[in-house]
Amino acid sequence: MHDSKRFLHPEAIKRIARLDLRARHIVEGFLSGRHRSPYFGQSVEFRQHRQYTYGDDLRYVDWKVWAKQDRYYVKQFEEDTNLRCTLLCDVSGSMRYGRGAMTKYEYGCTIAVSLAYLLLRQQDAVGCVAFDEAARSTVPLRTMRHHLDAVIQALSVSSPRNKTDLAQVLRKVAESYPRRGLMILISDLLTDRAGLFRGLKLLRSRGHDVMVFHVLDDDELDFPFSGPTRFDGLERSQQLRCNPRALREGYLAALNAYLEEIRRGCSRHNVDYALLRTSQPLDAALATYLSNRLGMHHRNRN
Repeated sequence: MHDSKRFLHPEAIKRIARLDLRARHIVEGFLSGRHRSPYFGQSVEFRQHRQYTYGDDLRYVDWKVWAKQDRYYVKQFEEDTNLRCTLLCDVSGSMRYGRGAMTKYEYGCTIAVSLAYLLLRQQDAVGCVAFDEAARSTVPLRTMRHHLDAVIQALSVSSPRNKTDLAQVLRKVAESYPRRGLMILISDLLTDRAGLFRGLKLLRSRGHDVMVFHVLDDDELDFPFSGPTRFDGLERSQQLRCNPRALREGYLAALNAYLEEIRRGCSRHNVDYALLRTSQPLDAALATYLSNRLGMHHRNRN
């Protein structure tokens, strides 16, 4: 049994729920009222009513129906469509690491569930792919509120394992989702970078908007170890015994080069990138990044 509260932190949800997750590039559809159709110039005809939910644009409330039934309904139109967002969540062996409150796996899953909650609240379509070398579980795109349980269940794998093969995973995703949408990759990106960039380029070439949440533990970013230490491989059965003080300078130099390569590669392919520490308050990280995207969305429209 999966725990529906494991990755859903009420306080974090409360703080980010007011933010709109908006695709920077025009995708095939936006939420009724808030997400306008990209098919400008076509007729926009009334289709049906649906019951009002908190956050709907009041301009689309049908006040005549309210006068008759004392209930709030909003109008939906033929060309109003939903944003389609697929969450791509890394559940490989390296995501098991963590000495703080959450492992990288738990932190990444919390990001995914928080975003799924936000999107479903906006009546956008959300899907999920949990992967390591290949997809371990896939949840189709749906808009119903109770669909959140399916996302949580897909992420609640028994134990992260295996290596990451992002090149293969992203290629399969591009083949499986021909309609343009928003792809959110949540991973520690400990994989072949050339394959990663090929996959991102392929998604962008198919018209998808792409966001990358790069999740790393403080230990990986700061290398705080001192004294004799044994490092155990999480994706390979290897061990390394060493004096980490002798390695720290070289490790941090290699880390900075790696992070710069990731940032440049994402920028080159017009992919939004954010580096997150697992010690970073999740709600603050999401709020800051989503606010930046919202500002970027408005700037691109002007």
